Amino acid sequence: MQFRTAIEIKRDALPPLCYDDSVLLLGSCFSDNIGLKLQGAMVDAVTNPFGTTYNPISLLKCVELLTAHAHIAADELFLHNGVWNHFMFHSRFSGADAETTAQAMNASIERGHTQLARCSHLFLTLGTAFVYRLADGTVANNCHKLPSNRFTRSLCDIAQLTDVLDSIANLTHSVNPQAHIVFTVSPIRHLADGLEMNHLSKSLLTVAAHSTVAKHPGYCHYFPAYEMLNDDLRDYRFYAADMTHPSDTAIEYVWEQFKSAFFDNRERQIAEQCERLSKMLAHRPTSPNADIVRQFKQKCHNALADMAKRYPHIAKLDYLKHYITFKEL
Repeated sequence: MQFRTAIEIKRDALPPLCYDDSVLLLGSCFSDNIGLKLQGAMVDAVTNPFGTTYNPISLLKCVELLTAHAHIAADELFLHNGVWNHFMFHSRFSGADAETTAQAMNASIERGHTQLARCSHLFLTLGTAFVYRLADGTVANNCHKLPSNRFTRSLCDIAQLTDVLDSIANLTHSVNPQAHIVFTVSPIRHLADGLEMNHLSKSLLTVAAHSTVAKHPGYCHYFPAYEMLNDDLRDYRFYAADMTHPSDTAIEYVWEQFKSAFFDNRERQIAEQCERLSKMLAHRPTSPNADIVRQFKQKCHNALADMAKRYPHIAKLDYLKHYITFKEL
């Protein structure tokens, strides 16, 4: 007897991901989760240059700013709770000095701009159809805990959502005709909206995503992350203690499905080798014996150097530079 309905993903309907490819991920916390997994597998992946982005209108603005290679000036920031903020950037970019904060934001835009122009895959995770608008009508990507009376909250309709996703597809294709766009709906529940509104929001996003894929069949695709958690796993034990975010087990399950969907057997074997190496690199030896610690670090160094010789792209990954230098490779 079978007690669950497994989702069968057709690999031939999705663009294969190879180790010499580059990936850009934009969207909700789920993009961050998969982005970390891709980085652990030593894939060239850049995740959320503006920080976590939940609504499609802000996602379009992200793509527009990256395409335009936009520059953030210090006078565009606002001071709140002792730090400088920007409505397009997550609070992790906020800082005590306006100039330094703007520089960090521009450096992130630079990374995103480069990645968008050359990526083989753009993953867009849609979190909510609700938006928060300022008095001038601008949609805030991040509200930075400002008083609620500064914003007007509204639910986007299906026509608006479809237009926005269509604009993202067209703009991306105009600057990078080789890029495949993969839409997914975040399984993270927005309980502040209430369960009814959360379901309505996710339904609107799903319809808009599928409509866009149907309109651009050559380079737009859909990956069913939301359906995996809500129909395949379908159990509260696969949520974290907040009953909102997927548990580590659920994230790992979706990641396994992701690898099966986008990697062929050879690429998956490479990914699993890289994942094991990443776990070794992340380990911090606690031995008080300096010789043992030094031997472990040398082992990590040698293992990474060997992997980089077999897969040269690894030597170019920014997030590995603190482990090993190009000269050492």
